[in-house]
Amino acid sequence: MTATKGEFFNPAKLSSRDKAEATDHTARAIIAAEASARDKKTEKLKALRLQQEAEAAPEAAPAKKRRSPAKAAVKRA
Repeated sequence: MTATKGEFFNPAKLSSRDKAEATDHTARAIIAAEASARDKKTEKLKALRLQQEAEAAPEAAPAKKRRSPAKAAVKRA
């Protein structure tokens, strides 16, 4: 097989509108792929966090300290 110039270069020029559409399409595909990957990662991390919380021993809430009753204010005459 011999490579010809026609195989590597497109002799027809693309209009600026076609170039813009191709760029837009490619950019949107990349953004969608990144969003999908981000959502998958978020779901995975959320599942791991929930699993870790479930495995952790349920700790009792620390008892609240009781405040000593307020001393009666001394009125000075």
